[in-house]
Amino acid sequence: MKPVKDTLRALVRIGYDGRVHKTFRGPLAAERYANEVRVLRYLEERGCPFVPRLLEADPEALRIVTTSCGARVHHLDEERLRELFAELETVYGVRHDDAELRNVTYSQHSGRFCLIDFEFATILAQPPDAISDALRAASTEVVRLD
Repeated sequence: MKPVKDTLRALVRIGYDGRVHKTFRGPLAAERYANEVRVLRYLEERGCPFVPRLLEADPEALRIVTTSCGARVHHLDEERLRELFAELETVYGVRHDDAELRNVTYSQHSGRFCLIDFEFATILAQPPDAISDALRAASTEVVRLD
C-alpha cells in the first residue's frame, strides 16, 4: 500500500485496488472514527455523489476503508472552494468543519471536485426516524370510543 498521510492523528494509505485505508490515532481517535463513519453513512443515505463511500468500518482497530475520490487538488480559487463546502452544507445538511483545500480531491471518473476527511464534520439536521414518525402519527390520530 502507498502511504498518503502519516500524522499523529491518522495513517492513510491507498491500496493497490484503489481503496483508501484510514486508521485513526492520537487524541479522541475513537470519537473521530465514530463521527466519520456516521457522517459518511448519512451522506451515502442521501446520495451525495462527491464524497467517498464507506466500504468497511472496524471499530476495534479504529480503521475505515473507503472508495477513492481521486487525486488531491493543489490549487483552487477561494470562491470555488467556498461553493464546494456550501453545497455539502445546503444540499446535504453537513458542515465539514475543516473546509480547507487539503480536503478537496478531483475525480477524473466523475469529472468533479470531491470532499474527504469527515472526522470533524457536523450533521446539521437529521430527519426523524421511523419510530418518531410513528409516534407522532399515533399522537395525532383521533380515536373514537363509541
